[in-house]
Amino acid sequence: MLNLQVIIGSVRQGRGGLSVAEWFEEIARKDQRFSVERVDLAALNLPVMDEPNHPRLQQYTHDHTRRFSKLISRGDAYVFVTTEYNYSIPGALKNAMDYLSAEWAGKPMSTVAYGGISGAARAVEDLRRVAIALRMVPLVQGVVCPLYAQQRDEEGRFIGNPLQTAAAGEMLDALADFGSLLKSRRAMQ
Repeated sequence: MLNLQVIIGSVRQGRGGLSVAEWFEEIARKDQRFSVERVDLAALNLPVMDEPNHPRLQQYTHDHTRRFSKLISRGDAYVFVTTEYNYSIPGALKNAMDYLSAEWAGKPMSTVAYGGISGAARAVEDLRRVAIALRMVPLVQGVVCPLYAQQRDEEGRFIGNPLQTAAAGEMLDALADFGSLLKSRRAMQ
């Protein structure tokens, strides 16, 4: 079984990412190929990157970095739930990604993007570039939720439409395929 980490990239109060993540997690939990672990950057409350050494050295000096390193190391595949801030990914997400290096490497990643009319498309492209620099394997399969607020019920829960639900299934298939392959490869190293 693969450990799928669902990383919520926005830390803003009242953020929509939590409801979008909960919708996706429900789909992923029904898939017997994954154990699903939520990584909520708002709960982690990482300070702006404050390590003196380059992350590739893994010579961490702060407990919050060591805890974050252990958490991310457990992941076999990542789904980043992100919105778009000023045509890019949220600063908290970029900061979290910059904290680590080896922990991300050799693992597949994809996105569930939500936002306005663009559905955070520009943020997804930025996120893929960062993922490549960190030696993750970005997948083409992903879920886009444009105008997501129109898909929230009275309690604020996000309700995906049939196309989004199908896209989530295709993404999970790709994550399972690449996740298993890359996990086997990491085990041989």
